[in-house]
Amino acid sequence: MNEKTTLFDMISNNGGHFVALLLLVIAAIAITYVTENIARKKDIELTGHSEGMFSIRKIAIIGVFSAISFVLMLIEFPLPFAPSFYKFDFSDIPALIGGFAAGPMVGVMIEFIKVLLNILIQGTTSGFVGEIANFVVGAAFILPSTIIYRFKKTRKVALISCLAGTLCIAIVGSLLNAFFLLPAYAIMFGSGIDAFVGMGAAINPAISNVTTFCLFAVAPFNLVKGIADSAITFLVYKQLSPILKADQMISSRKTVKA
Repeated sequence: MNEKTTLFDMISNNGGHFVALLLLVIAAIAITYVTENIARKKDIELTGHSEGMFSIRKIAIIGVFSAISFVLMLIEFPLPFAPSFYKFDFSDIPALIGGFAAGPMVGVMIEFIKVLLNILIQGTTSGFVGEIANFVVGAAFILPSTIIYRFKKTRKVALISCLAGTLCIAIVGSLLNAFFLLPAYAIMFGSGIDAFVGMGAAINPAISNVTTFCLFAVAPFNLVKGIADSAITFLVYKQLSPILKADQMISSRKTVKA
């Protein structure tokens, strides 16, 4: 990219992609808000009590887990079957754990603040397109996983929810790359999409166009990410759950006594 290219130039050159990604962010937050309200009404019907959407417990979880997520975002590495500009990290794990413990809104807010911290501390080299896309892909994993688990909290449902989230991140990640990220980066770096396809073909000869690039590089990358994040969450969540839900259980007992 030309050194004289300014942040304004990057955003203006990708105005359509930028706006479309912002709309996806708004849609993700809107879906989360509606789901939380439905779940809270169900809680009230069943128990007569429902924790606030942003209670002190949830705010504390968001704060601590967003910081952990940001640190994990800095520890990244490539995978052998995808071009080196795709970096693997474990930053979605805190959002998944937080979402399981305190609901989808908490999970989505952890994803949002993680990306915001990254922009504030590290800046952007993509005119915010890459950072917003990172949130959208993360939300595509966190939302289905935590929404399903929010309505029935069993180990079996947790497994099903993680499988759904993994499938969703593979599909959304592939579509996002095909229609937003690759075209946006092609404009930004003035290289054309074929340059990215060529990088994929150098690793896997089966890659010959955008479709096969997404099928054999992007989708497997996100599948591995979803499976790894889910597996680690299953290993640690049971130990963390009593601590994360402590205030909620105390509040519920006080409500019952009252």
